[in-house]
Amino acid sequence: MRIAIDTIPLLSPLTGVGQYTSQLIRYFNLLSPENDYIYYYGYFTKRLLHGNKQTWELKNVLWKIPIAKYGIRRVKDIFSGFHFKDFDLYFEPNFIPLNIRAKKLVTTVHDFSVKLFPETHPKDRVEYFSRYFLTNIIRSDRVLTDSAYVRDEAKSFLHLPDEMITPIHLGVEHEVFQIYDQESLELSRRELKLPDRFILFVGTREPRKNLDGLLRAYLALPRHVRDEFKLVLVGPQGWENDVDERMVHEVGKSIVNLGYIETQQLAYVYNLASLFVFPSLYEGFGLPPLEAMACGCPVVVSKEASLPEVCGDAAYYVDPKDVDSIAEGMSRVLGDETLRKSLIARGVERAKLFSWEKTARKTLDVFEEVMGMKG
Repeated sequence: MRIAIDTIPLLSPLTGVGQYTSQLIRYFNLLSPENDYIYYYGYFTKRLLHGNKQTWELKNVLWKIPIAKYGIRRVKDIFSGFHFKDFDLYFEPNFIPLNIRAKKLVTTVHDFSVKLFPETHPKDRVEYFSRYFLTNIIRSDRVLTDSAYVRDEAKSFLHLPDEMITPIHLGVEHEVFQIYDQESLELSRRELKLPDRFILFVGTREPRKNLDGLLRAYLALPRHVRDEFKLVLVGPQGWENDVDERMVHEVGKSIVNLGYIETQQLAYVYNLASLFVFPSLYEGFGLPPLEAMACGCPVVVSKEASLPEVCGDAAYYVDPKDVDSIAEGMSRVLGDETLRKSLIARGVERAKLFSWEKTARKTLDVFEEVMGMKG
């Protein structure tokens, strides 16, 4: 097959859609090297590119200018139609198909947070989705979702028949997210200036991730617990996080804000953490809890949306809208060694069920099915 793939998500720091796109392309080339993969970055190329610090900084500057942000999106859409290549299939990993022409179109819809929680997204993103999502998604020959939970939402919101929507779970990069030797971990602790014991949060700083709720829950913990366990935040700056910043200031010296860190360092931090907490209000899948499990870290997670489907019986569940519930979950897991060991053991086994190779294989199967190559 001659397959076109929108790889613009690779130009941003690899969180969410970028990680998904990167891992699938890696395994597409390993599992089906006979296919001809062409990547779209505003132009078509067979060369796989990733962003760097300079491109991220430029994008962040432009993204703060509404007219520039809108212009970038429209130029990306318009240029995508300027090609004379004969594509068998166009794979869009990022919600809204571009104007790339191909015999068949497969699109991944990771979640419906823009529709369900528009207040947790920038206004321009909501407007862009409102204008282009539905009109473009119906061009798809197949819609992929990250979970059965989002598949059911897609059936409801898109009014597509069952056979048009295929849920495929995401994977864990097991070569990176694993349990490491103590020497490597202590070196990383010193490099990042991490405390001896800490509670970890990983996620983009945006309202849907409920960092505000976590900070309030942390402040609700007994003083001796906060003295023993600092709070470490990992993840890029999102938007509308003024409330979070005020809370961060209130928590003061008990907090360590690492910002965005590379994947290998993230794996070390998961290993070093005493507890991972993920109180998100809504997730289409939720990779960080699984990554933490693979690294032998016990997990406290929101009981909302797809997270119970993903985490199974390997996490301690809390109500993300209830600060006391989040605080109780943290206290319980930190204070009960038997529970901690049980969560760690179940988490390691749970994470083994998810791999990017499996995700890519199932995605390639869909491509072949859509192209009529499977009996």
